[in-house]
Amino acid sequence: MTSKNLLAVVCTLACTAVAAQSYPSKPITLLVGFPPGGGADLVARVVSERLGKELGQPIIVENKPGAGTTIASDLAARAPPDGYTLLLSSVSLNGSDQLLYKSARYDGNKSFTPITRWAYSPMLIGVREKFPEKDVSGLVEHARKNPGKLSYSSSGAGVITHLAGASFENAFGIEMLHVPYKGGAPSIQAVAAGDVDMTFGTPPSVLPLAQAGKLRLLGVTTAERSPLFPDLPGMKEAGLPDFNFTISYNVYGPAGMPEDVVKKIFDASTKVLNDPEVKARLEKQGNIASPSESPAQFKAWATEEGKKYLARTQAAIQSGVIQ
Repeated sequence: MTSKNLLAVVCTLACTAVAAQSYPSKPITLLVGFPPGGGADLVARVVSERLGKELGQPIIVENKPGAGTTIASDLAARAPPDGYTLLLSSVSLNGSDQLLYKSARYDGNKSFTPITRWAYSPMLIGVREKFPEKDVSGLVEHARKNPGKLSYSSSGAGVITHLAGASFENAFGIEMLHVPYKGGAPSIQAVAAGDVDMTFGTPPSVLPLAQAGKLRLLGVTTAERSPLFPDLPGMKEAGLPDFNFTISYNVYGPAGMPEDVVKKIFDASTKVLNDPEVKARLEKQGNIASPSESPAQFKAWATEEGKKYLARTQAAIQSGVIQ
């Protein structure tokens, strides 16, 4: 290496260190791959409001829906790795995105810097108000007697709410009609309007309409009952003890982010998510605040969870549930 090249490397490292120390010095953009009003959007706004105060700069939630969240993910992957563009996503980013969307130009495990998990929740099984069955077992029997006629909505083809429904079909050996929408809010509203029979929705999307009596909740997609919804049976009670499906809300940045910047975001997120007020606001939505132990621990966890999502997606494709 010439002295000129060595000087350039030293200058680059020095500039990076200075930038990390002064981070953040301007507003931060948080990309969300869903429209306003859905589960991911609501989590993003609750946490980012307090996180911006903790970091000393506002965090602007920017909704970029479409193509199963891959539009937002692609924008995040191609952004400068300076910590001013972040992405809120599920672990489908680490698993099934490239399988379902051939146009995805990123690698979920190589194109991003994993930072931390913010929260997680079970999915809620909601049905239209006049749906004849009163529990999940009855719903399954109804589907078996009417193959392909029981319809369920999702927040988009290939996204986690679709995968929940496809996994449910595959696990019970039933055939349902998938009706995709452009986001969680319109997906749930379609059930409330009676246009679709049921949905596998995120709690923030489903709860308001359920509490208003516009749709009924039959259960949660975890094996056991959730402490947040003790009155709703888990899948074990429906005869499927091994079925356990949750959604997590995780923060990523572009690949190559400085470690000091990652640490600042991680530390601030941990502090915010341990705040009783923030935890209470998330729980009111049906989410459990769950910061990771470290960025390294989150990376390992997200990679393993991504493999599970990939396996579920492959099984659904092989069985013809997802085409």
